[in-house]
Amino acid sequence: MNKRRQALKTGLALGAVGTLSSLVLQDAQAYDKAAFESKTWQDVLKALGVATPKESSDVVFLAPDIAENGAVVPVSASCALPGIKRIIFLVEKNPAPLVAVFNVSDDVLANFSARCKMGQTSMVYAVAVGSDSQAWMAKKEVKVTLGGCGG
Repeated sequence: MNKRRQALKTGLALGAVGTLSSLVLQDAQAYDKAAFESKTWQDVLKALGVATPKESSDVVFLAPDIAENGAVVPVSASCALPGIKRIIFLVEKNPAPLVAVFNVSDDVLANFSARCKMGQTSMVYAVAVGSDSQAWMAKKEVKVTLGGCGG
């Protein structure tokens, strides 16, 4: 009897995972392919239909000064301006500059964190996009070291 319950639980869990993964794949396919294939951060924003961003202190952006491991560089951004619809993370010198796009509803605070991969020292951008496609940004240079030696 115990084995039967365990088999049922496992089957239900696998079914839920399968359904969730198909939904995630559908969402991933819905994104603009041109944005992910763009080679510059400016082209990414054009592909996403975002106006040229203005630097603003309203976008609070946190990233380390030095990343000892370029494979997992933590970044976070928030923006308290009303009407923010997206937060976008970009790494200038990555082969594919687009790191993440977070869509924001009115029920959610525009405050997101991610980990990005960086192969070399680069400018990293956080762009907040309003409902009218107007955009504000903050940027920071993140130095990537090899092997965590600081050199």
